[in-house]
Amino acid sequence: MLRIIALSLYYSIARHLPCSDSYYSFFAKNIRRALCKVIFAKQGKSCNIEHGVFFGNGSDIEIGDNSGIGINARVEGPLVIGENVMMGPDVIIYTGNHNFNDVNIPMIKQGESKPQKVIIEDDVWIGARVIILPGVTIGHGAIVAAGSVVTKDVVAYSIVAGVPSKKIKSRLES
Repeated sequence: MLRIIALSLYYSIARHLPCSDSYYSFFAKNIRRALCKVIFAKQGKSCNIEHGVFFGNGSDIEIGDNSGIGINARVEGPLVIGENVMMGPDVIIYTGNHNFNDVNIPMIKQGESKPQKVIIEDDVWIGARVIILPGVTIGHGAIVAAGSVVTKDVVAYSIVAGVPSKKIKSRLES
């Protein structure tokens, strides 16, 4: 019952409060954090759920210490976000997809696939307007450039960019 109340308060009020760094935010960050602590499966310390974030019912979302979900992000569970993860605005994380294998049945009538967990490991930076597709793991210390579409796993400490995203550099290189 408490989850339902928290979800109702989040979507009716807290989601629409100002961005957390706004000088007139009126504790918006703290209000969203408190509600999401009840809504999410797990929430670490000092998390930041920004203005406009949509996460469905949030029951299968985990977020680690000192991580954030960016302004107007749209995320789905199952989703695990590690510690110290930065996320820009307008990020979309999909965990489900439509079935389309039978060409004799319209795609709209084929239903949806089973959700595939997305894992974002610790110390990751996800740029603005990134799209992450189902089943992807983004490795520790990786950077995903703004506007990228991540279709495959991202190796730890790599920098990826593009559509679809490709490795452009390693953070371990000097």
